[in-house]
This record gives sequence, C-alpha cells and structure tokens, in this order.
Amino acid sequence: MSDEKIYDVIVIGSGPGGYVAAIRAAQLGLSTACIERESLGGICLNWGCIPTKALLRSAEVFDTFKHAKDFGITVGEVKADFPAIIARSRGVADKVSKGIGFLFKKNKIDSIAGTAKLLPRPGAWKPHQIEVTTADGAKRTLSTKNVILATGARARSLPGIEIDGKRVIEYRKAMTLPDQPKTMVVLGAGAIGVEFASFYRSLGTEVTIVEFLPRLVPNEDPDISKELSRAFDKRGIKFLLDHKLTSAKPSADKVVMTVEPKGVPGAPSRDSAEAAITLEADILLVAVGVAANTENLGLEAHKVELDRGYIKVDSENRCGDGLWAIGDVIGRGLAHVASSEGVFVAEKIANVHAEPVRYDAIPACTYCSPEIASVGLTEEKAKEQNVPVKVGKFPFTALAKARAAGETTGFVKVLWHAETGALVGAHMIGPAVTDLVAELTLAKSTEVNAESLIATIHAHPTFAEAIKSATEDALGHAIDL
Repeated sequence: MSDEKIYDVIVIGSGPGGYVAAIRAAQLGLSTACIERESLGGICLNWGCIPTKALLRSAEVFDTFKHAKDFGITVGEVKADFPAIIARSRGVADKVSKGIGFLFKKNKIDSIAGTAKLLPRPGAWKPHQIEVTTADGAKRTLSTKNVILATGARARSLPGIEIDGKRVIEYRKAMTLPDQPKTMVVLGAGAIGVEFASFYRSLGTEVTIVEFLPRLVPNEDPDISKELSRAFDKRGIKFLLDHKLTSAKPSADKVVMTVEPKGVPGAPSRDSAEAAITLEADILLVAVGVAANTENLGLEAHKVELDRGYIKVDSENRCGDGLWAIGDVIGRGLAHVASSEGVFVAEKIANVHAEPVRYDAIPACTYCSPEIASVGLTEEKAKEQNVPVKVGKFPFTALAKARAAGETTGFVKVLWHAETGALVGAHMIGPAVTDLVAELTLAKSTEVNAESLIATIHAHPTFAEAIKSATEDALGHAIDL
C-alpha cells in the first residue's frame, strides 16, 4: 500500500553520511525521511568509529596504569576486566545511536525502521517509489522526489577464508567477544587491523599481523610505516609483511593458518612447503577491507552503474534521475567524507549554494598507539607528480609538552610547496595527532602557507608546537632542533 505523502528526500541508511544528509535536508526545509534496517547511526556509530575508540580509550587507561610508576604514582595490581571493557564500549555506542533519534525528532525527520528497495519508476515525471519491509515482514511503499543512497559497506574476506563468527571473525565480532583471546592473528595492516592489534596487545593478547604489502599502514607515508613498525615491535606486536594467508582451518578451540611469502612476479618459483609458515591462534581477525551494500536495492531497474561493486556517481554525486549516492557505497571509505558528501548533496537538492567536497584535503586518522594522522600527498606521491617540496620534520622527543606527558614516540612531517609555500601534505605519528591534523587540514583547504603558519603564535607548551617547529625545519630555521 502506498503512502499518500510525497517526500522531498528519502535517505536510505543512517550512518554518518545518511543521518547528516537527512538533517541538513530538513534544515533546508525539505520534507525528509530516513530508512534504516538496523540501529540509527549505521556501522560507524554502532560498530566502527565510536565503539572502537571506546575500546582504545580503555586500553590507553590500562597502559597508563601499568606505567604509573614512571609518573611517581604507586598503585596495586592492575587487571583488565575484558567483559566490562566490552560492555562500556557497547554502552557508549548505544547512547550515541539514541542521540541520532533525538536529532531526527528535533528536525522533524521521519525515522522509518526496515529494509528499503527501489521500485521501478512509474514514469519520468513521477516520484520514486520505495518499498520498505519491516522486521515482521510487513510492507509499505513510500514516495519521494529524491533518494540519497547511503547504505554503506560491510567487512569482506578473501577467497578460501570463511568468516565463521567464532574462530575466524570480522570487526563486529572483535568488539563483542565474550572472552579475551590469549593469541590472535590479524589479517591486514590497514587502519582497522592495526587498531585492533593495538587494543588487544594492550590487554596482553599475543598478536601477529599478516600483511600482503611490504609495510604496515601501506597507504601512509613510508616514514610513518617505519615508525609504527618500531613502536609495534617495542610493544611486542609481531608482523609478517609481504606475506599472504593461504588457508585458515578453525576447530573447536583454535584456528590453524598457513602463511606464505607472496613472492615477486616473474621470480623463480620456490618450494612453497619450505617457505610456508604455520600459525596457530585462538582467533583470526580478518581486516582486509569492505564490500559495498548494493544488493537487493533495486538498482538494476534504474540502470545504476557499479564500478568494482561500488555505485558510480558523477561530480555532484548523482547516479540517476533523482538518485544520489554518498559514502562507503561509492567507495569513499571515511565517515567524515560521507558526512561532507551528505551536506553537499542535501544542499544540491535544495538548490542552495553547495560547497564541493575537497577530496585533496581529506584527513585520515588511525587510532592505534601511537596514533597516526595525515592529509594531502605523501613525499613519494609528490615526487611522482613532480611537485617541488620543502620537507620538514620534528620529533616529539624534542618537544617539551611531549616530555612532560611521557609521550615522546613519533614525529610531525610536513611538505610545503617549494615555490608557492602552500601545504602539499602532512604526516604525523604520536600523541594527539588525530586532533592536531585539523590545523593542517585547514592549511590545506585555505591560503595558509608555511610563512603564515610560522607567524601564527602557538601556545606553549602544547603538542601543536610540533607543527610549527616542523614547518620551521622545512624552511631551514628550526629553533628547537
């Protein structure tokens, strides 16, 4: 049965792209609904960004207690209560999810629980029809002038590696395990992989990372990868780089894995039996990326094109007449990018000024210990693109605030254009860098240059002084080096 109301906008998915798009659309006076099949907030708020940071905060507090003596504080025996840590994380996620419901009510957005599917459009000048199926199987049809697809993505595995949810798991299960594993293998050294490796190692789990590429966090600047490798090695996290997992056989109490060097294309073949390594662990965590949620959406009836499984969009995020898509489902991969796209699309639909998303100024953050943050080009990419740069680097060991805080691992690295002085890229590893990156993202997005940043007074003592000092180093007059 079709509802009589015709919405201006219906958003499918309530993650950081979808709920932001819905709120911005409502703020602009558009009648808006948001359809969500699970909990409001999507993966990010319920199973990604927020609960993982709660887990990592617990690990940080535990690590601080373990090093209390370094700060002149004597404490008794400190133990991690694993079920309580998990419960706290779930509680944080639940509260944030409920906050989205409050915001929907505040902005008069219809929140609709169920699974959405686009129906064939009755005519070019007719509104879109969306069939919503509730948990109990009931169906209703909604009409709308515009549809924003924000259905996100889910964890994927590799051929031959089956996720059983018990011994071979993905990130959701890693946040809700009933007991702390004594041993864990993490497949993949991207942000998700190293964050969970960091968390579980802090609690005492023996962790081994297996990565197909030659370095940890392979999307980051190579200097960052080297520093993280040193830090993880010091923490007792093992890693096998340039290796591939070729089999994983779970049993009742463990999983047995075969890991082999990936080899060099065209190189003479080796005896794989000799090269193979057998690993055993309580848990195998698969963290090798995501697959877009595009199945059963009814995209075929609207001739929506896919590229490697992701929805193809134009420069304004359109994927059809009155159809728009944002976030993970189009392969962007970061919550704050999805949010920015959500605002952009809502403003496009409302026909007001819409500031395009600056894809060259997207900050990337990884919340392991030590933290990692970056924006712009790496030094390698700058060279490949023949961009002349002045490179500056400042270690946290030389920073007074870092010494006082007992957080001296890492550095700030900046790349300024050698001719214009504009920021080309920035790469940081160490304390508070996921917050510090905001200053450099602003520099990347505006007319802030090396000279104006140096001329900006940075409060002392702060971690932010490392940005100024690294910039001074790039220009050849570092004060504190």
